Amino acid sequence: MLFYTKDLSYSHPGQPLLKFPDIQLQPAESLLVLGQSGSGKTTLLNLLSGLLSPASGLIHLNGMELTGLKGDQLDLFRGKNIGIVFQKPHLLAPLTVKENLEMAHFLAKTSGQAIPALLDELGMGAKLNASVQTLSEGEAQRVSIARALVNSPKLILADEPTSSLDDENTERVINLLKQQAKKIGAALVIVTHDQRVKNHISHFIEVKTS
Repeated sequence: MLFYTKDLSYSHPGQPLLKFPDIQLQPAESLLVLGQSGSGKTTLLNLLSGLLSPASGLIHLNGMELTGLKGDQLDLFRGKNIGIVFQKPHLLAPLTVKENLEMAHFLAKTSGQAIPALLDELGMGAKLNASVQTLSEGEAQRVSIARALVNSPKLILADEPTSSLDDENTERVINLLKQQAKKIGAALVIVTHDQRVKNHISHFIEVKTS
């Protein structure tokens, strides 16, 4: 099993304990995490990425117990093994597209995928040396996806990647994520309230407040 969780829970201060369904994913397998706003979807994503520590439970990725890692050790493991596609791109504005991806290599201390080839696959090869400030919203999102993939992670986490897209672009982005996950043998978890995505990924769990 490439990635699994067991008995995960988390409590925000002054709020009821959130308990999450167990997850089990093999390489190239995809999972949707569905739920309404405020249900705990983003909390779960932050737990899976190591940005939050659970109140209880285990998170295993590629033979490593994530909840046992701290500080620089956790940061380095995350950089090499987890790619995150945020709802908003969060690109570094002073840098070019290429430099944003090189920064991901640098922080993870790895050479990862060849940047020009990856951008070509995502239809962004012509933007290699462009300032990110000149990109359209759709282009910026594809660069954000490229940044998440550039270190060939074992786990890809996508937070509401289709929330602002029409049906055609929703299908394009989901297929892009699935194809890239298959290519690098990564597990893919998409956190969303967008029911359209269920047309493309049948395996899902639902997060609900108790």
